[in-house]
Amino acid sequence: MTDIVRSLDFGVRGRVDVVADGEALARQAAEQIIAVSQTADTEHRTALVALSGGSTPKRMGELLATPEYGDRVAWGHLAIFWGDERFVPLASSDSNAGEALRAFIDASPICPDDVHTWETEGVTPSESASNYEAELREVSGVDTGVPVFDLILLGMGDDGHTLSLFPGTAAIHNNTDIVLAHHVEKLNADRLTFSPLLANAARKVVFLVGGAGKADTLPRVLQGEEDVDTLPSQVIRPTNGELVWLVDEAAAANLR
Repeated sequence: MTDIVRSLDFGVRGRVDVVADGEALARQAAEQIIAVSQTADTEHRTALVALSGGSTPKRMGELLATPEYGDRVAWGHLAIFWGDERFVPLASSDSNAGEALRAFIDASPICPDDVHTWETEGVTPSESASNYEAELREVSGVDTGVPVFDLILLGMGDDGHTLSLFPGTAAIHNNTDIVLAHHVEKLNADRLTFSPLLANAARKVVFLVGGAGKADTLPRVLQGEEDVDTLPSQVIRPTNGELVWLVDEAAAANLR
């Protein structure tokens, strides 16, 4: 039985599937992982999946750690990456990958070689990005050109950012690199991130957006004037893939 209570079509800006609350949002996120793994199993291949940080992916991970959800995942057919990362050790609670490892990945049957975290210790941010690109190319088998992810999960900040593409940063317009490191002045922090070029090559991109704090920003992203420098989430428009927004009622309150 689906959690989706209504759907809205915003054309090139994507389809919005509204669910009741954060718990339903996490369930639907888990179902995305299950579905892409089962498809890859049927097709006898490995699916490239990129996870994000945040409260919804963390709850999704807790669900995937349960037999009800985890036993339905074809773990042997997944290669897991992260769309962006803070330049902090994996042991930090601020690490997107570290939190996911502790929440469900370490306890799952997935082969450790299929889990690909950004390097954040013993290297510079630029070295980390270079190494991550090399790792992605090796896993995907794409030596030149842009690797194609089967599924990329994204979040959206209250300020309209996604990945580590923040308002006013040059990274929003980087269509040369597939991954990059950059310094975000407003955070006074180094960030590692997929570029728009890589995200927009995916077969499916799913935004997970929950909470009343997103209710004012979401209509601006989906229904307002195009202004990617102010609302970087607008830069995500898959070239040949599907764009879906999974949104809870609180975040969708101002959509029309």
